[in-house]
Amino acid sequence: MARPSRCRRICAEPEYDSFAPCGVKNIIQSVLSVDEFETIRLIDYEKKTHEQCGLLMNISRTTVTEIYERARTKIADCIVNGKSLRIAGGNYELCNGSAWKCCGKICGRIHFLSNNQTDSRKEAEIMKIAVTYEKGNVFPHFGHTEQFKLYEVADGKVTDSKVVDTNGSGHGALAGLLSQLNVDMLICGGIGAGAQNALAEAGIRLYGGVSGSADDAVNALLAGTLAYNPDVHCNHHNHEHNCEGHHCGEDKHGCSGNGGSCHE
Repeated sequence: MARPSRCRRICAEPEYDSFAPCGVKNIIQSVLSVDEFETIRLIDYEKKTHEQCGLLMNISRTTVTEIYERARTKIADCIVNGKSLRIAGGNYELCNGSAWKCCGKICGRIHFLSNNQTDSRKEAEIMKIAVTYEKGNVFPHFGHTEQFKLYEVADGKVTDSKVVDTNGSGHGALAGLLSQLNVDMLICGGIGAGAQNALAEAGIRLYGGVSGSADDAVNALLAGTLAYNPDVHCNHHNHEHNCEGHHCGEDKHGCSGNGGSCHE
């Protein structure tokens, strides 16, 4: 069974929650959820990218796009057809002001919450990012990685990191391992469709098609500048030859983030 979707993190509830055209009788009302409002605020008002919006709201970029397009449609309907707009409801929770800087600024709620929230609540807001790992770099094939490097993030910065062995786990079992480690996001190179589905069911966001330094990749993700392939896939399993004896991804033998396959 898929894990329930996480609440969308909201910086603060809107100060103004209703709008209506002047001089219109029997107005039809449209409801904009608070999480829909937040995507409008971040993307259109704060000029954030969809990637940055996803990091702030603790959801994937594709989910941001879905929410944002739905919100824009509702607003356009109100403007064009003279409907009133009410902002209410939605699947969201307010940030606690400790784990992230909302919209690139110190959260306005942090001063109140720092005196009223317990340390356990703050600890619960730590983000965990895993990277397929080998010798300091992003390992190019998820199913064959022998190690993950785990990063703990608070206030938008890495506070701790460690390398964890996979102990021979492969493919779908790796998603279970990451879930047990309470990982929120995974950065990797190539990855097959089955493993992607297992990660999705575990509620782990995927950033595939990444190469280079693992530390640099995590820092780029936190800065909203990570170059990754949302359509990453790996054709490694479509070939009959045995890839043992070399690492997938080395030279021309790799499962790549650009859809490359293993070649003899």
